[in-house]
Amino acid sequence: MLINRSMPPGIIIPELAYADVSVAAEWLCRAFGFRERLRIGDHRVQLVFEGASIVVTQSHDAQKTTNHAHAVMVHVHDVDGHYARSVECGAKIVAAPADHPYGERQYTAEDIGGHRWIFSQSIADVDPADWGGNLLSSSQG
Repeated sequence: MLINRSMPPGIIIPELAYADVSVAAEWLCRAFGFRERLRIGDHRVQLVFEGASIVVTQSHDAQKTTNHAHAVMVHVHDVDGHYARSVECGAKIVAAPADHPYGERQYTAEDIGGHRWIFSQSIADVDPADWGGNLLSSSQG
């Protein structure tokens, strides 16, 4: 596959709209631990987190940027440490860290643009059948 230095890393790359791209990018880096990779004018910023990416884009209608039916899930190594950082930076916590029967510890936060984020840490290797899941493929890629 051809590598393009203009494209952020990752296979699936969410794009989230914000009223102020610069403020949103700075806040996401400070609160959630992203790093800025590429800035395109004042309307687009690529952010990276380990091997994944998101793109922050300019919204022309701030009222249409929020949709609580959707969330971005990010796998982290220490969900409690990440939670503390988010709280310190003023993230609105929707659900505090909690252990789930499917082997994940997760919390949900809302960012300054109204987007929901779920941060998840694996705490056990659980057979999906143990909690009502139906694993169709064991492939990770």
